[in-house]
Amino acid sequence: MSDDAVLAIERALVQIRRSQTRRALGRPMLDAIAARLGIELDFGTISVVDAVEEPTAPGVEVTVGLVAERLGLDASRASRLVGTAVAAGLVRREASQDDGRRIHLTLTDLGQRVFEVEQDVRQAHITEGIAGWSAGDRRAFADLLTRFVGQR
Repeated sequence: MSDDAVLAIERALVQIRRSQTRRALGRPMLDAIAARLGIELDFGTISVVDAVEEPTAPGVEVTVGLVAERLGLDASRASRLVGTAVAAGLVRREASQDDGRRIHLTLTDLGQRVFEVEQDVRQAHITEGIAGWSAGDRRAFADLLTRFVGQR
């Protein structure tokens, strides 16, 4: 029971997913990180950096469980990915200020720099994609896309 708009949105989301993970954006992002920071990373480790950097509600700490939720993974897979990010020096495990038995995750200085390079590459990709759009079209797209993902 899909109408033409739903089909077009679905196809566009598939294309976004593909460009994020490999071809148009993924490989250039990993190459930019390697060139600027002199380190080689994989997509899983970058995903952990993104999940740790994503804003949380006040008082909510980023845990392995929250990383698992944000990445849509089971806890054991998320724990392995977090371990890889810790070993790479991108993420730090710290005792919770609220409960010393709990561990939360933060980015190291290197992890923050990786995130910033990643963000620069993504924003350049988006800027290139909307270069010919009017300010109104850019704003409308931002508003609608934000509204769409906020429902998920």
